[in-house]
Amino acid sequence: MFNMYWKPSPLQSALLSSALFLICIGAYLFVSHQRHQENPSDKIMPTVSKIADGVQRTAFETDRKGEYRLWIDTWASFKRFGISLGLMGFAILLGLYMGLFPVVEALFYRFMLFFDKVPALALLPILFIVFGLGEVSKVSLIVLGVFPTIALDTYLRAKAVPGEQLIKARTLGASNLGITFRVVLPQIMPDVLNTIRLNFKAMVLFLIAGESLAASVGLGYRIFVVRRYIAMDIIIPYVLWMSLLAFTADLLVRLWIKKGYAWHRAH
Repeated sequence: MFNMYWKPSPLQSALLSSALFLICIGAYLFVSHQRHQENPSDKIMPTVSKIADGVQRTAFETDRKGEYRLWIDTWASFKRFGISLGLMGFAILLGLYMGLFPVVEALFYRFMLFFDKVPALALLPILFIVFGLGEVSKVSLIVLGVFPTIALDTYLRAKAVPGEQLIKARTLGASNLGITFRVVLPQIMPDVLNTIRLNFKAMVLFLIAGESLAASVGLGYRIFVVRRYIAMDIIIPYVLWMSLLAFTADLLVRLWIKKGYAWHRAH
């Protein structure tokens, strides 16, 4: 099995992929059962039935405002995450231009390099003072947390494109924009997308931080509200739901790379 050239069968691959999930679920069920044997009112590790009840109350029953809390919170967090993700396009453009145009590199590179080392959470009080407690400050926190990283990664990948390709494209009559968007960008885009998806976790962390301090709705907000009551029957489903959404987003990006940049895998 421990051979570099060993190829698992589909069944073996499925079993290996499921093993750690099953171990974690089994361990939780065992410990939860033991705790409830000692204390039937234990809140720290609720049973499956209590977790299911928490899902029922948040997802399929209305609250005092007549709202389905899970879906309202999901939509609020999704909008903040989606807007922030859309703004990452500017990070890609900036990094691309820094890697290809010396003037842009001289103007932005050192600033991005420095700003990338500034802890985004340390800027949160400043964002709240400047932008208030609304949506702008929460989106700004996510953007400031990952924008420099994406820009610098794109910059390094653009710089790594062989200069011979640029010269050949120039001799064939390609313009600056042609070289930028038809020669360089298609080559580095799969790796840039991988970098973005690997930063999903950081984006979610900044989202939770913003929502936990100043929000009236959102997945992160709800977790920090119910923690006062040790409502693990709600916290656990919310955490699993957020993880599932992030995993789904990661999966969609991987499928995008696989289908849209099939040639990249060959390299």
